[in-house]
Amino acid sequence: MKFYNSIGPNPRMVRMFMAEKGFAVPKVEVDLRGGENRREPYLKANPSGQMPALELDDGTVLAEITAICEYVDEVKKDTPSLIGDTAEERAKTRMWTRRIDLNIVEPAVNAFRYAEGIKLFQNRIRCIPQAADDLKAVARERLAWLDGLVSDKAFVGGSKLTMSDIMLFAFLDFMKDVGQPLDPACKSLTAWFGRMKARPSAAA
Repeated sequence: MKFYNSIGPNPRMVRMFMAEKGFAVPKVEVDLRGGENRREPYLKANPSGQMPALELDDGTVLAEITAICEYVDEVKKDTPSLIGDTAEERAKTRMWTRRIDLNIVEPAVNAFRYAEGIKLFQNRIRCIPQAADDLKAVARERLAWLDGLVSDKAFVGGSKLTMSDIMLFAFLDFMKDVGQPLDPACKSLTAWFGRMKARPSAAA
């Protein structure tokens, strides 16, 4: 088994998830800045050209960060689940993960690709520079919305750490360095971010 790793928040999320689960796997470093993920032999493993990917012992390759995390959660059963122990808990984790992904991560990351990161992405994907500011505004608005919902919670979904927390942390930690810092007015999320940053897995 091996994990195709690179810079960026997507691999960071999976590495942090693996660290929380105590799931150790050899890493293969892929040069994302140099476009190695858009060429063979990586494209043979993951035709989407996205990072990261997890290659299983039988040669099966899993891509997409939530799919990889769910796989790790299911096979590493000797540590607490980060998806949920019941149907209700799993549904809530997936609900919050999807809300964070669609409403915060997607607009924020695309805004980065179309603005601060355009030199890296302009020849790889269709970039829409004129959309960057509006996408940043969408992410800020949804973060403010989320801030109001987590004021009395230790974690996004309640009292337990889940995949949704790890996704949000990995991307907020990335966004703060590319022109989209978390608004200090989001006091609940700021406190939550500090607690997440203090976890040993944040160094993964």
